[in-house]
Amino acid sequence: MKKVTLVASMLIAGLCSGIVHADDGLDKAIKSEFRQAKNASRDIYRHPTETLTFFGISPNQTVVELWPGNGWYSEILGPYLAKEGHYIAASFETAPSNDTSLSRYLAKAGTKFETWMTANKALFGKAKIVTFDPPHKMELGADASADLVLTFRNLHNWASVDQLENVFAASYNVLKDGGVFGVVEHRANKGMSFSSGYMDQTEMIALAEKVGFTLDQSSEINANPKDTKDYAKGVWTLPPSYALGDTDKAKYQAIGESDRMTLKFIKKAR
Repeated sequence: MKKVTLVASMLIAGLCSGIVHADDGLDKAIKSEFRQAKNASRDIYRHPTETLTFFGISPNQTVVELWPGNGWYSEILGPYLAKEGHYIAASFETAPSNDTSLSRYLAKAGTKFETWMTANKALFGKAKIVTFDPPHKMELGADASADLVLTFRNLHNWASVDQLENVFAASYNVLKDGGVFGVVEHRANKGMSFSSGYMDQTEMIALAEKVGFTLDQSSEINANPKDTKDYAKGVWTLPPSYALGDTDKAKYQAIGESDRMTLKFIKKAR
């Protein structure tokens, strides 16, 4: 009886202290030498162990990551899912039909990401890339085929082209019943514009619920109370972007990365 009580007390203490224990495979992927040192150095701000565990990831899942960018989370997710699961990177259009500075930038980033994934194919197993270019290319996979859809710090990008609801709907469609839509995004103060890079948490929850999701949990894993959110260059003033260059760099370095919402939505069976 004393042993049971002791174990229960230890579990409660762990939960209250915020301690999270990743499964061995996830821990190995996060600590892997495959990850670039500059990416691993940001773990203190992005908390990949706590974040992915909060979203309920497991190694046998089909996981879609929306706009993986330079592959910060891909370095973890690809190898972690390679043996039993399936990683799908919903990346940028590499051959855009329109010629703008934005389309060229995204195409260049998408091509670089594709080259990198191909070069590391042995570590990624059957991982694949699909083109995700709202509103032109929106299919993330067959309906009800994914266990988890993840997006990290991208909502403001889709809001800027009025495609946020379409992105949420596409995520809903590709998920199985019971599937999880995991969102991490810079968190705005009331009344801030998406042009700052920050988004209103209440509005994001309402939009997700509008397309059919149910909010399961929110977490303060990626909160940062030091972030005052009142910068001339928006969220990009903070690391790692340092939009002001060396101006007050030590000040922004001391703040760290942005205050972020971490939201876990569920697609419930209808």
